[in-house]
Formats: sequence, C-alpha cells, structure tokens
Amino acid sequence: MVPAYYQRRAGVYPCIRSMTRRALVGPLFLFAACAPAPDSSPAPPAQVVDVAPMAPVDVRAFFDCLREGGHTVVAAHRGGPVPGYAENAIETFAYTTRLAPALLEIDIARTRDNAFVLMHDDDLDRTTTGSGPVRSRTLAEVQALHLKDETGAVLAARPPTLRQALDWAEGRTILELDVKRGVPYEDVIADVRAAGALARVIVITYSDAAALRVHALAPDMMLSISMDDPGDIATLERRGMDLTRVLAWTGIETVSPTLNRALAARGIEAMFGALGPAGTSWDGRFVRQGRDRYAEFAKTGLQLIATDRPTEAARDLDANDGVPGIGASSCYGLRNTSEVPPRG
Repeated sequence: MVPAYYQRRAGVYPCIRSMTRRALVGPLFLFAACAPAPDSSPAPPAQVVDVAPMAPVDVRAFFDCLREGGHTVVAAHRGGPVPGYAENAIETFAYTTRLAPALLEIDIARTRDNAFVLMHDDDLDRTTTGSGPVRSRTLAEVQALHLKDETGAVLAARPPTLRQALDWAEGRTILELDVKRGVPYEDVIADVRAAGALARVIVITYSDAAALRVHALAPDMMLSISMDDPGDIATLERRGMDLTRVLAWTGIETVSPTLNRALAARGIEAMFGALGPAGTSWDGRFVRQGRDRYAEFAKTGLQLIATDRPTEAARDLDANDGVPGIGASSCYGLRNTSEVPPRG
C-alpha cells in the first residue's frame, strides 16, 4: 500500500512501488556507452508570460507578501520536464524559467560515495541510460550517464549534483527540495549551508517529526509541511514549530477554502498540487476539459500551486490577477518581513 503522505504529495508515482532487486547482467557503463546518440533538439517553445527571475532576497518575506497581497505562484514539479528536456536537469530548469516565473521542485538522492544527485526514482532505469539503484553507483558513474526525457529519448544532459543545482539557482529562482527516503536531512542541510543557500530554498517534509527535526537543524529555513485540517496548526505549535517558517502542503485532491483561511489567519501560506498522473490529476483534467482553472483555485486562498504544466499555470494566473505583468513580482525584492505591505 502506498503511504498516505506520498499519496497526498504526488499521487502514485513510479518510485512508490514494491521494488525488486535484480542482478545486473552486464556492466552498467557498457550499456551507457552503447546508448543511442543524445537527442539535443529542444521542445517547441511555449508562450513566454514573464521572464523576470523569481529570486527573492528573503523567502519568508516573499511568501508573507504573497499571502498579504493575494498573489499566487507556481512550482514546476521535477523542474518542469517536457519532450526534449529531462526531469531534474539544469537544462530543463533554464528552459522552464525562461518561459514562466516558477519555483523548481527537485528530488535529491544519494550515491554510493555519499554525494547528492538530482534523481526522483530509486533506480536509474527510467530517467537515465544506466540501470540499477542510484545508491549502488558512485557520483562519477552516475554523472557519466545521459538523461532521458519523458518519451525515452536520450539527451545530452547529465544528472547534476545538488550543489550544481543550488549554484545555478542563485539569482534565478527558489528551489524546493524533496529529500528522498534514506537520505539524511542533516547532510542535505550541510550542503545547502555550504552553498550559502539556506535563505533561498524550501525543504519538503513528510511528517511532523521530520519537520521538527529539520527545524532544529536550520531554524530559519522554510519548510513544506503536510496539513489536512485546521487542527494541525495547533498540533505543530504545541510541538514547538515556529509557524512563521511553515508552508502548508494541503494535498492534491480538493482545494479547501476553509483550511486556507485558517492557515492565513495564523500567518501560514497554503500550497496545493495540481500535479500527478494525467488520468487523475487536476493538470490532466484541465487538459481534457480544454480550460485551465489555476486562477480559480488560487482564489480559494492559495499562495502556491505545484504543477506539471508551469507555463500554462503561470499564464492563467497572469491573465486573471487583475494587474499588469506578474502580480507576485512586487514581492521579489523584499529584504525582510517588515517590508511586506498590508493587504488592501
């Protein structure tokens, strides 16, 4: 059975399944060497909605400003992959942020020699020219591979390290870090701290205990914490969580104006996921219906919508926010929460 917190976060994905270990029939890198020539052709360009980088000086002040100003931003799930651009790739991050202002959600796995690479699955098979568990390969072995896009086409791109992603994102966007199972938060935070990136990332947690653990390690870091009910707020507060560092992940099933209002009343920003398998996700429903409803969802009190369609979501929000340009851009330059303008 899929754990409830994974269902809330991202539906049923390939990494959440019963994994069977198999012996490798041949050397991994013989396969990599025999892979097809990388396809470096780009995906057809989509309409640019705004190219100003979403790189706020202070992430906490940025989200407070979004809440106070009634603005909503998008997060590109796995960096926004499309045909020609792989998930969790620097090339994809650059492509996505050229087309729309977006945070980038990325996945962090660990190699055999304890380096951090961006990889969603436990195994290399789906997204690279390699095979077998990520954890069984060294960083050099993983970075010798090529990434594949969602169609299976082999690309020139290679798996980046967490540090490469953090360095690239500086001055460009906010990264939302999904730390995969078995990867120690302590080591990830040490890498983030070494990169001077504590103030420009969000760490996703899947339980109150994990959230409190990360909060103790880095009290000023913003955390994504799952919340299904207004009562969750008091529970977190009783356990010692600083609510000013909380971003509430409210799931992928149904937006809740009641929950969003309760969160806002305590100074907590609400996030919702339109992402997931095409057959069941809101992203998929909007495509089938031929009508995007991201702005409609935003008006329920959301500050962030995570999506597999970042350009379309940003375009819909922009078209319905009632201001010239991207409304959230007024929040980019705030240095601290005292600069957040009052609503109205």
